[in-house]
Amino acid sequence: MEAFSDLLEQLYFTSGTNAKAALISHYIATTPDPDRGWAMAAIAGELKFDFFKRNTIKALMLERIDENLFAMSYDYVGEMSETVAHLWQPETPPSGDVELPGLNEVVDTFRNAKRTEVKPLLVALLDNMTASQRWALIKLGTRGLRIGVSARSIKQILANYGGVPIEEIEALWHGVEPPYTELLSWLENKGPKPDISDRVTFHPVMLSHPIDDDTREKLAASEWQIEPKFDGIRVQLVSAPAGKALFSRTGDDISGSFPDLLDTIDHNLVLDGELLVMHGDKVDTFNQLQQRLNKKKPSAKLMQSLPVAVMAYDLLELDGESLMGLPLTERRLRLTDYIEKHPGERLHLSPTYSVTDVAALEKLHQQVTEDTAIEGLMLKRKDSTYIPGRPKGLWYKWKRDPLLIDAVVMYAQRGHGKRSSFYSDFTFGAWEGDTLLPVGKAYSGFTDEELKKLDNWVRRNAVGRFGPVREVKKELVVEVAFDAVHPSSRHKSGVAMRFPRIHRIRWDKPAAEADTLESVKGLIETA
Repeated sequence: MEAFSDLLEQLYFTSGTNAKAALISHYIATTPDPDRGWAMAAIAGELKFDFFKRNTIKALMLERIDENLFAMSYDYVGEMSETVAHLWQPETPPSGDVELPGLNEVVDTFRNAKRTEVKPLLVALLDNMTASQRWALIKLGTRGLRIGVSARSIKQILANYGGVPIEEIEALWHGVEPPYTELLSWLENKGPKPDISDRVTFHPVMLSHPIDDDTREKLAASEWQIEPKFDGIRVQLVSAPAGKALFSRTGDDISGSFPDLLDTIDHNLVLDGELLVMHGDKVDTFNQLQQRLNKKKPSAKLMQSLPVAVMAYDLLELDGESLMGLPLTERRLRLTDYIEKHPGERLHLSPTYSVTDVAALEKLHQQVTEDTAIEGLMLKRKDSTYIPGRPKGLWYKWKRDPLLIDAVVMYAQRGHGKRSSFYSDFTFGAWEGDTLLPVGKAYSGFTDEELKKLDNWVRRNAVGRFGPVREVKKELVVEVAFDAVHPSSRHKSGVAMRFPRIHRIRWDKPAAEADTLESVKGLIETA
């Protein structure tokens, strides 16, 4: 555990991708199995414990410290793990040097611990650790590592370590399990390449770039496949002899939430598409789909009233044959042929459009985004092979212009991590008569320089405090951009926004001229 703690601390205080990669490579080379594999899983976000939660840590801390003091400390530090790591005081200080268990032992202990066993295990470890080691332990358990190393970076580091293309790591990653003993053995030429042919695995998806005006104006329309960008969630449907699964775009297995979909699939394939609520051929709104998301055991009534389907737009594998190396035009032909031969209510072929020039493309974009179920267009080079990640120049997305309102900032809260010193999270409202009602929260959309100005304004105009939240004078107007607005019984205003962000700070606009709640609700029909 000491070595893992030291690694995290070095990574936290090291800038630069290459420098971080060098630290991790050295750790892999000098750390024995299975500790090094568990460390890679933790950094990549693949390690999860059933009963080791943030609330568990907070509850233990509040047994030893005044709640208000903890709240003020957390507000000042801006990060819970670091706050607890420094505030924690052992009830019985350790006598002499204490040898901590290895990372493997810690992981094994918490993976197998019952709910009632977690707290005493945590207390025993935290009492005998330094502040940096406590921080590492809490980060390990709560999946909160923010050290500037992504899952993709870990895969690239492993590829470089073993001298293999990253595509091979990508193909294997979701078929091998932590602590990756087989994978590391193969990378060190000490064992065979892991065989994942009998496993239901996620294939890393190909992603698009937002298209800019200059790129769009230079497009040769005949070279691109143009599709609607449906307003659902990206999924990958995998059906193999070993079983079936539905994965999110990040590889999370969401099969349990959609058994009604999986029960209709019985062919050997890997299919890429958009998960939607559909009644026959009619696509419902994202708001309806939200009612199905995160339901681990959906009721029969819910599945019947909100049936899901996949709008399929790519075929990665069929009957054991990988199609990822084929150009999009050929994959499209194979997908079309498959769906025509296997008609059903749960798989639909995504339509395509034909345009002759950029002017026609712009007109098409305007037309399709009038449909509430479509949020824009996808443009894909017809000759593009399926490349995991976000390759340049092959796929573009052109979303509808965001909806905009002028709202009044009501509350502010400090951010976390690098933003812990700034007020960066804002609640804003719209007018109902003479009263402001909160309609959303935003913590993005502004530059670093604008963040400093916003933070300074909050500090000078705070009029109240509710724990870490500051109430401010109702004087600052911000132009808020968002993708959609839906009715919501959970909020006093009766509305909920999708992906709100601050588009512009209206230092010049009087608060009385901000939008009304009625005008916000008026956007529901067109959102």
